Amino acid sequence: MTSSDSHTSASASAQEPSVLLSGNEAVARGAVEAGALVAVGYPGTPSTEILESISDRTDIDVRWSPNEKVALDVALGASLGGVRALATMKHVGLNVAADTFMTAAYTGVRGGLVIIVADDPGMHSSQNEQDSRAYARMAGVPLFEPSNSTEAKEFTRLAFDVSEEFDTPVLVRTTTRVSHNRGIVELGSRIEAPSLGFERDPAKYVMIPGFARGRRPVLLDRLERLTAYAEESELNLEFGQPPSPGDNSTFGVVTSGIAHQYVREVLPDARVLKLAMGYPLPFERIRAFSESVDRLFVVEELDPLLENDLKAAGIEVEGKTLFPQIGELSPDPVRSGFAKAGLIDARPEAEPAPPTVARPPLMCPGCPHTPPYLALKRLGAVVAGDIGCYTLASLEPLAAMDTCVAMGSSIGMAVGMAASGGADGPVVATIGDSTFVHGGIQGLADAVYAQANITVLILDNGTTAMTGGQEHPGTGLTLQGAETTPIDLVGLCKALGVRDVNVVDPYDLAATYNSLEAAMAYAGPSVVITNRPCVEAPIKVRDQPYEVISEKCTACQACMTPGCPSIVWTDELHEGRKKVTIDPVSCTGCTLCVQLCTPMAIVSVPRKKGGSGA
Repeated sequence: MTSSDSHTSASASAQEPSVLLSGNEAVARGAVEAGALVAVGYPGTPSTEILESISDRTDIDVRWSPNEKVALDVALGASLGGVRALATMKHVGLNVAADTFMTAAYTGVRGGLVIIVADDPGMHSSQNEQDSRAYARMAGVPLFEPSNSTEAKEFTRLAFDVSEEFDTPVLVRTTTRVSHNRGIVELGSRIEAPSLGFERDPAKYVMIPGFARGRRPVLLDRLERLTAYAEESELNLEFGQPPSPGDNSTFGVVTSGIAHQYVREVLPDARVLKLAMGYPLPFERIRAFSESVDRLFVVEELDPLLENDLKAAGIEVEGKTLFPQIGELSPDPVRSGFAKAGLIDARPEAEPAPPTVARPPLMCPGCPHTPPYLALKRLGAVVAGDIGCYTLASLEPLAAMDTCVAMGSSIGMAVGMAASGGADGPVVATIGDSTFVHGGIQGLADAVYAQANITVLILDNGTTAMTGGQEHPGTGLTLQGAETTPIDLVGLCKALGVRDVNVVDPYDLAATYNSLEAAMAYAGPSVVITNRPCVEAPIKVRDQPYEVISEKCTACQACMTPGCPSIVWTDELHEGRKKVTIDPVSCTGCTLCVQLCTPMAIVSVPRKKGGSGA
């Protein structure tokens, strides 16, 4: 082990060869053991913790990029420079990186290049339910699918070897359950992979049409060799006892990834062929397995990719007629599917759970994004929103966002909406600072180019808040804690040609309202930038809390309009309406409720000792 192997989460000491790791930490550990020298990505649930778990290492350059395409560009550049490189992202991030990803399959690599994509079946924190396995088929690159933390480490480590052996990027696909569940992982030593250096080869690395045409046959030949590798791989495992001679009631299951865990839980004794590689498929191995059983089932999350591939190869299987194509799997839908197939008894219906009161997601107490949305709602703006914590402004009680599609799309959509002439109010794009750097800059350039009559509200809270407070090029710090030059948002907007740029304190509700109203009245593109930090990350912001003087409260309920979780109803009434109180523990002292309280019933109180610090 190197001196860095004493670090936390993704490593352990020589006296502790096995540790409990999440799938994300195990992926990181696999890259460490494989000798990766560059690890780069963009934070996105469920992949974020991969890079964070090795950010304190001194033998790996670990960094956040402005977006996933830049991350993959950096990783590919490092690979062509001769070192092993890791790129991490969530499934929608692979969409952003797809241009580089697809062509990297043509150029190949030099040092091993592994791309981790973390899918989110069930859309726990995503805007779509995308199946990234399709990207491996479309690009023609090998795909590994770990089913637990041990495999997450081992498959990642192996992926670097496969990358260099076959001169190809390798895609490793995890899902939310694999990424966040924990398991015992046996640690190995870090190898010191030598730098191969850069080798000039324009015909391989310069993808003009004349050279790219020559790389297409190389890609197809590589896929043939990878298929042979998949056929012989010992990572494809069979479980269960072979059928007895003459037994004509047998069945088998082909599966991969986390779905394998559910199948084994529901049918622990069944014959199962677990595939480590989701692409290319070992058709002959699967065909031999299918010929040993009477019925063959495919259990996979999301799209029927494996099922369709096998049917196209002439292998009769049953799949999505029994198992859902919507949402993530779990033992219950897998059990229901096999019961529908007549293999096991259906589970008796459980007693209905007692009704519960739904708690809608809300912005945090003191969130600096709340006041601007209050102002936008009062101003009657048509709001094209973006991806971030502030997307919660689309929900009641704010209900101040009209569209949200993808990272960085808000400004371009606002330009188009303004051009359509169909908006029934002033058009505003709202976007966070990290998201603006990720994909909004080009949209603002287009707004200036088109002289679009829109306002862009950049909600600058100094971090990538929605994934836990990560750094980005606007914060002045790198993932590994080094100081760097932050982007000047005001200077950048002006450099793009925006003439009306203003900065406002969002905790000053009147100033925020006035700034937005003036910006909307400006002819052409305008920008308003808010400048309060996130109250939760990376440092919790806690000023003196506030309390309600019950005798003064008229139950006007104006303080409830922002939906602050710290303000709750009481049983005390005034003219038939409930009065409110403030939780002093969660209150951040932002003053928004004070500004809304016309009876002046809300006053500051000293924070008790032992509470959260500033």
